[in-house]
Amino acid sequence: MACSWLNSCLLLLCTLLAVVVSGSKRNLPIIAFDEGYTQLFGDDNLVIRRDGNTVHLSLDERTGSGFVSHDLYLHGYFSASIKLPADYTAGVVIAFYMSNGDIFEKNHDEIDFEFLGNIRGKDWRIQTNIYGNGSTSVGREERYGLWFDPSNDFHQYSILWTDSQIVFYVDNVPIRKIERTVSMGLEFPSKPMSLYATIWDGSDWATNGGKYRVNYKYAPYVTEFSDLVLHGCAVDPMNQSSKCDTTHSSQAIPTGITTSQRIKMESFRRKHMTYSYCYDRSRYKTPSPECVPIPQEGKRLKSFDPLTFGGGRRHRGKHHHQSHSSNVEGSSM
Repeated sequence: MACSWLNSCLLLLCTLLAVVVSGSKRNLPIIAFDEGYTQLFGDDNLVIRRDGNTVHLSLDERTGSGFVSHDLYLHGYFSASIKLPADYTAGVVIAFYMSNGDIFEKNHDEIDFEFLGNIRGKDWRIQTNIYGNGSTSVGREERYGLWFDPSNDFHQYSILWTDSQIVFYVDNVPIRKIERTVSMGLEFPSKPMSLYATIWDGSDWATNGGKYRVNYKYAPYVTEFSDLVLHGCAVDPMNQSSKCDTTHSSQAIPTGITTSQRIKMESFRRKHMTYSYCYDRSRYKTPSPECVPIPQEGKRLKSFDPLTFGGGRRHRGKHHHQSHSSNVEGSSM
């Protein structure tokens, strides 16, 4: 069984390496919701549209909502087009992430996209993070603004996960790349994970450290997910057997970052990154060994928040620990 599992994963890797990055969403191997997912929680706060490809998740006074993939995956490309709620969204958290916390409670892995709501007139923020082998004591968060309003229309958010790298994309633009290093050891996600999407009340931490909370007079808060992609090796963790999606050798599936994409990523990070754990001197006196500081990034962040990124002292806000992530919210919105 172990050999079969390894061979399947190698087959998927070869398939990914055989294709070229493309920006066409139409070529993605999109699946219907019922083919790849099931409801996680929320009762009638999850609604599947008639096309079978679009799902509405809502948050109200009763509950949030969410869905989870049928299978666990070891590596692959995972994507969704998401439209976020508009108007006052402070305290609202929408997450698109991978985790195996239900199976490995004490040494789980995670790869997170989190969307953090805001007060009226302020923009949504995106937070990315990873954990490996239960390494929740080391948050590897980064946070960004966007060059568009994510509540006006659908935008594509994607995760590429291989045995050597993790890349986060927004509309096919890579915004963060995490390379596996020897120093990370088991803290690089390496066990099969399910894919999740949720909306929930993160009032204790999500907006300005909990200063602004969810206001349910604006409820229900509705987010829409469409163009769902699960392109990877579905793994049975009990017997290590796997079934890899190699039928869709779509040219829209990325294998990494091209030269032109790297230029776009560097430009995005210069303009839109507002937080990185690698530069946070208030949390970490010494950067994690996998961090490779870029002077221009550090200088910009220090000018943005000298207390956090300049090594000064300040009163820390509340931290909210949810089962799928440990989050940090700075003083700025």
